[in-house]
Amino acid sequence: TNQKHFQMFSVGPPLVGHDHPFLCKNPKFLPTYIRPKYPTIDFSTFTIRSSSSLEEIEKPLNESTEARESSSKLYASAPFPAIRAPKRVVMVRHGQSTWNEEGRIQGSSDFSVLTQKGESQAETSRQMLVDDSFDVCFSSPLNRSKRTAEIIWGARKEEMITESDLREIDLYSFQGLLKHEGIAKFGAAYRQWQIDASNFNIDGHYPVRELWARARSCWTKILTHESRSVLVVAHNAVNQALVATAIGLGTEYFRILLQSNCGVSVLDFTPHPEGGSPYICLNRLNQTPSSPIAAGRSGGRKTGKQLILVCHGTSQRDSAASIPYAGNRPMNMLGVIQSQKTAELLLDLKVNSIVSSPKLASIETANAISRVQEAADCLGADCVPRYVEMKQLQYLDVENILQQSKHAVGISHLQSGWLNGLEDGVTMSLWDQAGQAWKSLLDELSNESEPQNIVVTVGHPAVHIAMMGHCLNLTKEWMGSFHLDAGSISLIDFPDGPAGRGVIRCINYTAHLGRWSIPITRSTLDDEF
Repeated sequence: TNQKHFQMFSVGPPLVGHDHPFLCKNPKFLPTYIRPKYPTIDFSTFTIRSSSSLEEIEKPLNESTEARESSSKLYASAPFPAIRAPKRVVMVRHGQSTWNEEGRIQGSSDFSVLTQKGESQAETSRQMLVDDSFDVCFSSPLNRSKRTAEIIWGARKEEMITESDLREIDLYSFQGLLKHEGIAKFGAAYRQWQIDASNFNIDGHYPVRELWARARSCWTKILTHESRSVLVVAHNAVNQALVATAIGLGTEYFRILLQSNCGVSVLDFTPHPEGGSPYICLNRLNQTPSSPIAAGRSGGRKTGKQLILVCHGTSQRDSAASIPYAGNRPMNMLGVIQSQKTAELLLDLKVNSIVSSPKLASIETANAISRVQEAADCLGADCVPRYVEMKQLQYLDVENILQQSKHAVGISHLQSGWLNGLEDGVTMSLWDQAGQAWKSLLDELSNESEPQNIVVTVGHPAVHIAMMGHCLNLTKEWMGSFHLDAGSISLIDFPDGPAGRGVIRCINYTAHLGRWSIPITRSTLDDEF
């Protein structure tokens, strides 16, 4: 066993009712964190990388790391139109449709309509966004999305634009089929659609690649529109493509960033001071009308392993020289409320272990979650008491690293993309330490004796952002592309186990905080997000 690895774990003073140290096993799977340098590529002409042959579909995804990064470098480098003022884009997937309910492949067909549940979901989204200010709404032309947009838009007088490129992915001969019909009729091609969608070919088309190119076209139209706050109502696959292309991820990320019915995702675009492509940050992903916390399935696939990233509640700030959301002080009243609301959200899950940073605010948040978990029998969630193992992980404490940054110290709150301003040395230290934390958490999740293993980890937003980057097999340069708020949760599923790719169900979910949550949109009169 690596003794140095052990030293990074801290039991510290035992928490009340818990005396189990965090014992680490040797990791069975370590993602590749060091990336090779790539030659300079001419991106003046936007192209899509060529496909692999059908025979390649049995290769493990880990073997195509170089191809995946090369593809994402392509999308990250293709320029976006310059903008003159900050722009926020709020994307919503349509409510449940009749073909969603039947399990039928819709694609860009227009035969399904919203179910009663879908209408209700759209109404919930309308209420969630009712006080938010929008300058324009872009909608898919397909009925299920147009109806969702009409419900959400309500009595607003601002312009609604129907945009053909926002239609759902074109699936050609697959459209209208049930799963068993697709398997029977198309065999190997259907299997490729399931496990290697980016290289899937049907009727002479590569649907996912066409979709990614279409999403880039949509961004040009959205960003050149004279507006500051934009609502986009579309579909599952096209919203995935919009998110991925905005932050520079290629087609290999299809089905990795989930979009549920009426799930809300938010992207912030900030002008670059020298012109050219704006800074882009994913402020939240897939904030759903109902709770995102549910064990068992992820994007239609069974999953028994889940990692829930909880940002600790806000703390009492000791001085202007501290970093925002510093965890070395007790939580303030807002932080106590945030931690209690998070504990209530997680009540219906049987959490196996809670791993926290050794900082006080993280420990207090972890204790709040543990108390509610272990009282589940008293609260009617279970008929038997639960035991939750409490652990502390030194790797999750990144605040000493952040204190070294002149940019991070003294700012009052975390703006979208704030990690872009960290000095190179600080960024590298944060990234490397978060990588060690990520390895340790994967190891914790790999407990073979627990087929259903749910691990909650509590820490500062910065370490969770960096760990999501490691989950997505990115590099440190991507950290500024994600944002988390105090008291938020993010959920990662592992349908293929911890040795497989993580599927991100939601990022920066705050709806559980109720009146204390961060608004989806902000006033367009505010020049800063």
